[in-house]
Parts: sequence; C-alpha cells; structure tokens
Amino acid sequence: MHSKIIGTGSYLPAKTLTNFDLEKFVDTTDEWIVSRSGIHERHIAADDEVTSDLALQASLRAIEAAGIAATDIDLIIVATTCPDKIFPSTACILQHKLGIQNGGAAFDMQAVCGGFVYALNTADLYIRAGQAKTVLVVGAEIMSRMLDWKDRTTCVLFGDGAGAVILQATDVPGILAGRLHSDGRHHSLLRVDGSISNGEVQGDPFIRMEGQAVFKFAVTVLSRVVEEVLNEAGLTGSDIDWLVPHQANIRIIDATAKKLGLSLDNVVVTVANHGNTSSASIPLALDAAVRDGRIKSGQHVLLEAIGGGFTWGAVLLKW
Repeated sequence: MHSKIIGTGSYLPAKTLTNFDLEKFVDTTDEWIVSRSGIHERHIAADDEVTSDLALQASLRAIEAAGIAATDIDLIIVATTCPDKIFPSTACILQHKLGIQNGGAAFDMQAVCGGFVYALNTADLYIRAGQAKTVLVVGAEIMSRMLDWKDRTTCVLFGDGAGAVILQATDVPGILAGRLHSDGRHHSLLRVDGSISNGEVQGDPFIRMEGQAVFKFAVTVLSRVVEEVLNEAGLTGSDIDWLVPHQANIRIIDATAKKLGLSLDNVVVTVANHGNTSSASIPLALDAAVRDGRIKSGQHVLLEAIGGGFTWGAVLLKW
C-alpha cells in the first residue's frame, strides 16, 4: 500500500501588508527586509478570521482539485501553531465545518514550521498501515497574532495563510520516503514562551528568535535529512525535479539548494509574497507550482522544513 497526493489547495487572507506599509510603524526599511529575508509582502488575517476558516478554504479547494467528496475523507490532520482554541482541536472544528460525520479521526499536529512535513509523513504512515484511505492534510497559521511589532527582527518575517493536500491510498508509489527529527536542546532559539494559567497569559506571548543560530542549524540539518530520504529512495540530488522548501528565508532556501546541487530555477519560491507562514508555507508553495503547471506527473518533488523545537524533516515523492 502506498499513498499519493491527488489534490492541492491554498488560501491567503485578503489583506496584504507590504514592506513599505511596515516602514510606517516599524523601525525598518524595505531594503533591510529584502536583503535579509527576500520578503516583499505578506498576508494578514482579518480580525474575524480564525485558523479553521483559513483551513476550510484551502481544504475545499484541495477537495475540488482531487475530485472527491468531503465525506470520503476518513482522517484529518491539521498542522498549526495557532489553533482556534486550546481545545477542541482545529482539526475537529474543520471536520465539522466540512460537514463530515463519518467518525473518522481528526487531530492537530504541533511542530511549528516543520508541521506540514510532520503531518504529511504521519498521514502516509496511516495509509501504509491500512488505518486510513483518504486523508486531508492541512497547514494553517495566523502567525501575525503572535508578533511583537516593536521587534523588527521577527515581526517583518511572518504572514498568515493555509494550504492543504488530499492524500489517498494507491498501489502506485507516490510518497517514496519520509524522515522526521527533533532536538529539544535548541528549544530556546525559536520560541513563544507564553502560556495560559488561571485565565491569564503567563510569560512572553510573542515570537522570539536567535536568527543567526537558527540559520546555521537549519542549513546543516536540512542537508542531512535530504540525504536520508534520497538514500532511502535510491536517488541523488540530480534526480530531483522540484524542491519545495519551507519558505522561511531566501538565504536558507538558496543555501539548501546549493548543497543539493540544484539551481534556484528548480526551487519553488513564494517567500517574497507570503513571508514565513510556518506550517502553511510548503502546501501554499506546492499548490502554486501545481496550479501553474510547473510540477508535472512523473516528476520527483522534495519537501523539507525546519521549525522551532527544533523539529525538521523531509518527504520525497513522485508526482
């Protein structure tokens, strides 16, 4: 038993916040942001939008692209750092919004920016084990609500959005290999320390990051996990048609591509217009490349990401 992506979808909030908009209330410039991240603009959720709303729109588009009914879905995994509520899970809320009442499992996965790769690999294992046949995997985030707009090193980097895929059981290999890792020793390098206790926020509720340390660690471990999945599949970097990386920073993307021996022409890059949308970034980029025709049947596509924790992983698939 294998699993294959049969449909993709994405959603971006209507509001766009450009670097020039940020210049009006943050001590920064367009040149400073672009030179360090490659980001020009990002999308910001409306005040009345919650994460499950973004996830719903991306999911509906993936379901339509897959040509299935929502009721065919027997497992939902939502990767998110920004759940609607402490509980129930955003996945359960999404299941309700989709009108699914078949008793299929639904749960959230928290691996921050590595979340979508974690969720996709988990969904693949569920299918291989015969525990699910049609899985909705979503990455959805409203990162803008965790930003300290006085911290110019972080607030310029993140945006909101959602991406989704439908993964279905098949006898033809789709996902060829997947590997997940974490190292909690580095949890302080990228974090949100805040928590809820007795109805009040305890600690710092904003994203804090040691940028240089994150960059160095990311480039090292991403190249290693890529080698792992390539070796498992019996392929090399030259066999990769498309790299779809986590869209955190153009410098990390560029460094990873060089280690693989890939030209940026073979890398799907959306960070300029989306910013870092955490777990939503890979499915957003994947959907863009599928819909504009860059990713074609029979091609090898590599997904890789790293997130706070640290968590990191890669999934290699044949489209």
